[in-house]
Amino acid sequence: MLGAIVGDVVGSVYEWNNIKTKDFPLFRDDCFFTDDTVMTCAVAEAIMNGGQKDDFIDAMKKYGRMYPNSDYGARFNRWLMTDNREPYNSLGNGSAMRVSPCAWVMDATTGKLPSKGKRLAQLSSEVTHNHPEGIKGAMATADAIYMCRYFFSRNDNPAEIKRRVKEHIEKEYGYDLSKTLDEIRPTYRFNETCQDTVPQAIIAFLESADFEDAIRNAISLGGDSDTLAAITGSIAEAAYGIPDWITDKVYTYLDDQLKDVLRRWEEFVVIK
Repeated sequence: MLGAIVGDVVGSVYEWNNIKTKDFPLFRDDCFFTDDTVMTCAVAEAIMNGGQKDDFIDAMKKYGRMYPNSDYGARFNRWLMTDNREPYNSLGNGSAMRVSPCAWVMDATTGKLPSKGKRLAQLSSEVTHNHPEGIKGAMATADAIYMCRYFFSRNDNPAEIKRRVKEHIEKEYGYDLSKTLDEIRPTYRFNETCQDTVPQAIIAFLESADFEDAIRNAISLGGDSDTLAAITGSIAEAAYGIPDWITDKVYTYLDDQLKDVLRRWEEFVVIK
């Protein structure tokens, strides 16, 4: 979960000012959290409140209204600010950037993707993003996080783990993960759909050497930088963990309310 927030904060200053290089300061004074962080915290809150459909809707509306200027998409913002509780068939990448808490309540001791956790991932998407592509993006991201949690905890060969992740995502979800970052980067442009964000974010992880390198990979593609890096960061956290200095730094960009969600989430996940 925190990996998604790191990616969001680091990418916040590059969303509308894309760069095509990995050589940049990881944290700038003008970095900030966006809707990616707010909705990731909302999903965590919903799970802590029971993880039912109404819990996701209530938490998203609660936090969305607490942070009304967090750069939500136009349709999602209308959903947030009205009494409407029905989904609106979005295929946007918002479903994938917020899904990571769902993958951290899965039992990562068997290697078999738990059906309960997959249902949570699907539900977290379909309360708004109920288009098949929106659901697919969220579930593919959650699967990648879960697989990294399980296989990296066993100290398996990292290259072999990434091969398994790639093979599973391509087979299960039909994403093409064959291109390299160097092939994607020159022509990649801003795109808010799951199908043109999630594969690129996963590839950024697959080519990474560690957590920081994964974030830099994602940002270097350009496009919807904060969301790309949030998705990549959520997977990279499960694989590598997050260096203490990065954790300490990202907390300085959060307010007390979001820090409280993270504190309660850490306690909740340990208990679970």
